[in-house]
Amino acid sequence: MGNRADEIRKRIAKRKRTNSGQNPSYFLLSDEERYGMERQTSFEGGPPPEGVHPLFKKETFMLKILGAGIMVLVTAIMFKSPSPVFNEAKSIVTKTMDTEFQFAAISTWYEDQFGKPLALLPASNTKKESSSTQSAEYAVPAAGKVVENFKTNGQGIMLQTGLGEDVAAMKGGLIIFAGKKEELGNTVVIQHADKSESWYGHLESIDVKQYESIEKGSLVGKVSTSSQNDVTGEFYFAIKMGDTFIDPIQVMSFD
Repeated sequence: MGNRADEIRKRIAKRKRTNSGQNPSYFLLSDEERYGMERQTSFEGGPPPEGVHPLFKKETFMLKILGAGIMVLVTAIMFKSPSPVFNEAKSIVTKTMDTEFQFAAISTWYEDQFGKPLALLPASNTKKESSSTQSAEYAVPAAGKVVENFKTNGQGIMLQTGLGEDVAAMKGGLIIFAGKKEELGNTVVIQHADKSESWYGHLESIDVKQYESIEKGSLVGKVSTSSQNDVTGEFYFAIKMGDTFIDPIQVMSFD
């Protein structure tokens, strides 16, 4: 131990002679020298060059871009190829792209965890609430009678209402579509937190915007004029659970 202390003292004396005339603070003992250990540096290879972020590597970033480009190219070649070898892979990619992202479920989870809505989504639409009878979980979109049942098309029902009747949201959720659909005309699709969807078609007008959050019973749009006469209105209503449409009459009752 004595030899080690002598060696440290000699090293300090030599440093004093070498740095004679410089700032005395340079000669203060560090903890490493005081306890006989070698001085450690903050960066093994020294500080990063000026203008280079220590956590960002240009080579890694470029490699990721190259990898993404290769994946896109391979996918394009796969879909262009008529070979049956790629059929299974094509099916997986197609299913993945067709699967709708569950915005409503994510938004509800975020609000439950942090106590406020996800800031990326628009504020809830509370413009007007329907006066239709509401249950604890569902709101009837509009009072009316079924003029085309679920068995007719296997997806939804047609409801006849009063002329100019308001259509309300069955449940709260996120509007994932608001526009025109083939065979349904003006249509609104709401995605709910339980991953179900409610569809409102054949609307005269749409009073919501796509990706807008909406509450149960809030105004969606107005019914269109009935195809049978000019004194009643009608609209299309459907409920989708996963990839399957179910009969709305199983969920709620209509007049």
